[in-house]
Amino acid sequence: MSAPVVWFEVAGHDLGELTGFYGDLFGWKVNTDNPSGYGMVDTGTSAGVPGGIYAVDDRAREYVTFYVQVADVAAALVKAEGLGAKVIQPATDLPAGPTVGLLADPQGHVVGLVQG
Repeated sequence: MSAPVVWFEVAGHDLGELTGFYGDLFGWKVNTDNPSGYGMVDTGTSAGVPGGIYAVDDRAREYVTFYVQVADVAAALVKAEGLGAKVIQPATDLPAGPTVGLLADPQGHVVGLVQG
């Protein structure tokens, strides 16, 4: 079974600071003109993996992660738990979007899953 990396995400408490930093550093354009204010990143090239930048509330921790495409997010989370991971976000159907989930690997690194 192959599972490609299909998305990256940067989550923090100050969206303006993050979009400014990555825009200035890498030349990324970040479009937050959508109902949720999620920053869709345009890296300016077709090479590489697309991604997003968004603001979390004060209760959530900041993180940088990547998303791996799997056939079944719920099943992959069960398998990950069996391998020592902790489920951070169970399989969740996004409005007008895919099913996603988050896990922390055995050393605490957050990894996203997206159903494809």
